[in-house]
Amino acid sequence: MPPDASRTGDTPPDAAPTPQRPPRPDSPAESTPAAGHGTAGEPSKQPAAGDDAAARPPAGPSAGVESDAGAPHHRTEAHTPGGGGPGRPPQRRPEPGGGLLMGRPFGVPVYVAPSWFLVAALITWVFGGQLDRVLPELGAARYLVSLFFAVAFYASVLVHELAHTVAALRFKLPVRRIQLQFFGGVSEIEKEAETPGREFMLAFVGPLLSLVLSGVFYAALLPVEPDSVPGVLLAGLMVSNLIVAVFNLLPGLPLDGGRMLRAVVWKLTGKPMSGTVAAAWVGRALAIAVLIGLPLATQSLGSNAADDVGMDTVLDALLAAILAAIIWTGAGNSLRMARLREHLPELRARALTRRAVPVQADTPLSEALRRANASGARALVVVDADGTPASLVREAAIVGVPEHRRPWVAVSTLAQDLTDGMRVSAELSGEELLDALRANPATEYLVVEETGEIYGVLSAADVERAFVKAMARPS
Repeated sequence: MPPDASRTGDTPPDAAPTPQRPPRPDSPAESTPAAGHGTAGEPSKQPAAGDDAAARPPAGPSAGVESDAGAPHHRTEAHTPGGGGPGRPPQRRPEPGGGLLMGRPFGVPVYVAPSWFLVAALITWVFGGQLDRVLPELGAARYLVSLFFAVAFYASVLVHELAHTVAALRFKLPVRRIQLQFFGGVSEIEKEAETPGREFMLAFVGPLLSLVLSGVFYAALLPVEPDSVPGVLLAGLMVSNLIVAVFNLLPGLPLDGGRMLRAVVWKLTGKPMSGTVAAAWVGRALAIAVLIGLPLATQSLGSNAADDVGMDTVLDALLAAILAAIIWTGAGNSLRMARLREHLPELRARALTRRAVPVQADTPLSEALRRANASGARALVVVDADGTPASLVREAAIVGVPEHRRPWVAVSTLAQDLTDGMRVSAELSGEELLDALRANPATEYLVVEETGEIYGVLSAADVERAFVKAMARPS
């Protein structure tokens, strides 16, 4: 079941005040303040009542103010995409890892997590005990047969996950990686399907392939002697794939059946979030049912002999507790990710951009800050003789210069040269905005109109702050 980081809500963002467009760089001294922005020489004002907090976050240390108020760092528990640390922008997402790289089918890396070796040993031990009762003549070789079964079973799990991956790629959804781990496999799909129909198909193909594999192993079993090594292996793979298919079709997140239920509710209500809430709560109910029902079911189906009760009962209860915990946690994570995707559209570059003042490279810092204060700006853009932006003055560097030294410090010594990745469109919002910042980590970005005209400067700290405030709002 792919626990994708893909839950885009369709709740429209609140209307936010739009900053006025900064003037062209050829008139630095005649700039007018932009609505909603603080001044470089004084602490920024808090948003007035009724303002959109995501669009107008409380400002960090203003240019020209020596402040120790750093930007709040991303909350890891909120699963912020590409989170940075304090005062850092969203960082470039690291290369996917998670174990031993086995290959790249369809261009998607497949990893075997260290926990797989533990479950492989467990399967080898349990299946070896069963083989000792069915084929006692194997002796110690039964453990080699059992290990082969463990590898073949997880190959079947990989086929299940590849079905999700192929469907996702067909729908043009990026897949970060596939990971085989203790309790199966995970396909990390980075975006949500655009329609409930695609969501349903994306979830259904995995259990469908497991059912097909179960049928294939059953057909292969028919001409084979049941009390032989091939017969036992084929029977085990048939049953295990059938169990995988049935278990994943249970209608609760994070299982495939839960995603299918989510798609149905999404289709009926027109709201992805409603589908996620319904499927997540069914998943939590399912976790409780597994915790209580699995030990009772295995005990009722097993032997009533007194010597079979002790250890088997403990193992059944432990397995039920682990499965229930995984389902419960997955359902909660699905709710959190859905809430994140619902609030992402509230992050808009145009609303978060700071007003900027263009200055020449040799301008003293004190003079540049005076101009910024006079025009109500909170950022400085270094331009060349033709008025073309060349670099951005870093806010952190300004804070580090004592006030008595500012008349003798040129702004160019505090600036970071502009690269193509540091220019972002004023029209970016939500996931597109975060992707653009994550692909080119920096503390400030030059925001431009589609015409190429300068709109202002976007601080990564402001994006972080707005993100935290948006996530704090109820859905």
